[in-house]
Amino acid sequence: MTVVPEPETTPAGLPDTGPRAETESVGTVLLALLANLVIAVAKLVAGLISGSAAMLSEAAHSLADTVTEVFLYVALRRGQKPADEEHPFGYGKESYVWAFIAALFTFVGGAGFSIYHGVATIAGGTGAGEYLLSYLVLAVSFAAEGASFLKARRQVRDQSRRWNVSPQRFLRLTPDTTVKAVFFEDSAALIGLLLAAAGLGLTQLTGHELWDGLASILIGCLLLVVASVLARSNVSLLVGRAVPRRVHNQIAADLRSIPVVTAVPTLLTMQIGPGDILVAAKVDFDDNVPGSAIEAASDEAERRLRDRFPEIRYVFLDPTRGEPGRDHIDGGLDR
Repeated sequence: MTVVPEPETTPAGLPDTGPRAETESVGTVLLALLANLVIAVAKLVAGLISGSAAMLSEAAHSLADTVTEVFLYVALRRGQKPADEEHPFGYGKESYVWAFIAALFTFVGGAGFSIYHGVATIAGGTGAGEYLLSYLVLAVSFAAEGASFLKARRQVRDQSRRWNVSPQRFLRLTPDTTVKAVFFEDSAALIGLLLAAAGLGLTQLTGHELWDGLASILIGCLLLVVASVLARSNVSLLVGRAVPRRVHNQIAADLRSIPVVTAVPTLLTMQIGPGDILVAAKVDFDDNVPGSAIEAASDEAERRLRDRFPEIRYVFLDPTRGEPGRDHIDGGLDR
């Protein structure tokens, strides 16, 4: 077993999850939290002045988003705790627990409330309140959410460009679920604000609250999709997701390139935290080499893996009888 120091760099092919990326993620989450606080206060003031039930409901919605960001911040901090005797592999997976709770909070506090409010508005004919003030609040909200979104988008773009993957692939594969959550939630918030403005505008033009209610329902459905995507991603990481396929194949190739290795019949990987990977492999060594050569080969294999992928924190190699040339390739995450 090899315990690898905390990574500082990342090779092409893996999303960046080192200290620099963690610092960027903290900044992204804090900016999103501040933006949601500003939005919640603005909507609350507008609701109190205008008496609009819709704006007061939106204030509660933004407050729910703020609480979600708090969960994401806790996820970042708790996941960075060092390993101890009780948790020998560290606390990396705890970050996925808190991120999953944040996704559930978005589901209940955001999607559920928006859909309920939309149905209630259509059924009860609740007025939209002071239109001008509502438009001003929506404009302030769009500016605040836009600033948070630009920060998240810049982090996604920079990291995907740095490691030669598309932003879409980075968002699919990154184990840093906090930046993924902020990016998707801010994207949904911006679309939701446009839907809200359209609903208010059509309500003002037609005099029917149906449009305001439909906009709220569409916002709820949008949040439902985001919450489902984020929850599914965190569940996959909690269960124990493998590394991307091309990384799996590169690890297998590095092990197979050791002169005394004849096959790698089994190769298992697991993301045990946003910046930590576990590698376990059954390795068939040449039957004619002494034990000292096998030990030296194991050390060389660990060194090669650490040099190529600094995120690999633990390496377990199990000498086993295999069939020469039969290697475990094309495993891992195929996305």
